[in-house]
Amino acid sequence: MSTDVSQPRLGFVGLGNMGLPMCRRLLAAGHHVTTYDLRGDALEASVADGAVAATSVADVAARVDILLTSLPEPPHVEAAMRRDGGLAALRPGSLWIDLTTNRRALIETFAAEAPPDAGVVDSPVTGAVDGARTGRLTLFAGGADADLDRAVPVLEHLGRVIRCGPLGTGTVVKLVTNQLWFVHAAALGEGFALGMANGVALSVLHDAICDSVGDSFVARRDAPSIFAGHYDPSFTLALCLKDLGLLAELGGAVDAELPLTEAAHRVFRDAGDRYGTSVGELHVAKRLEDDAGLSFRLDGEWTAPWEVPV
Repeated sequence: MSTDVSQPRLGFVGLGNMGLPMCRRLLAAGHHVTTYDLRGDALEASVADGAVAATSVADVAARVDILLTSLPEPPHVEAAMRRDGGLAALRPGSLWIDLTTNRRALIETFAAEAPPDAGVVDSPVTGAVDGARTGRLTLFAGGADADLDRAVPVLEHLGRVIRCGPLGTGTVVKLVTNQLWFVHAAALGEGFALGMANGVALSVLHDAICDSVGDSFVARRDAPSIFAGHYDPSFTLALCLKDLGLLAELGGAVDAELPLTEAAHRVFRDAGDRYGTSVGELHVAKRLEDDAGLSFRLDGEWTAPWEVPV
């Protein structure tokens, strides 16, 4: 795989379920990519795809024009960029793009601490592992116009980029989309339980939901993970609860009650208490199966989204 020397040198930190396939998309586009991850196997996988391994976060930042980070939670970003020296090592004129679903205040603090002339963009993503593999993510980008102008051509290799406004707005938009996702996921399980308890076959319910006002991303993409019984382990309850906690922080700016968001937080906490937080997000629907004595198993070709061929 040849690299295009006219393109900016990229660094990628965080080669997890989302990060590694995104890194592969950038390599496939011809970018020179320097990578780092705490897990040696993930780092080796990126090298096998054509990346150059670094020895630390700071080592990546010191080598590249644009640094991308894709990490699970805000404390991981703080560790990478502050404790491990990524922020201080940014080169003058370089750009840091954080793809993490992060805390708005943290990204704004880091931007204020960044070296002179180093830009910062927050661009959390949606579209799950299959979107990362196929380059069909949606990316919510916030930052100064000049920084977004540099970031967007790189991010477009990963999917559609929505310019959200100043720094921090990308994070807000991503959390709003997750707010609606979590509410829909909790509601879908309740809808299945209501229908089945009143004599409607699950297959009929799903068909009707997907061809009616009840349709949603959750009904089409996530319901099969319920039917298959794995509940989508690619996104854990721990990550759901992290995002719901960040949403609760944003809710402090709203001079009104947010009862649906609060209810979603409550039922996801209940799922975490019952099944542990390391299991798949859609265990929020399994609660209904267990409480009502129902089974949401449904025969079909329910190929996991992350196994669909690119």
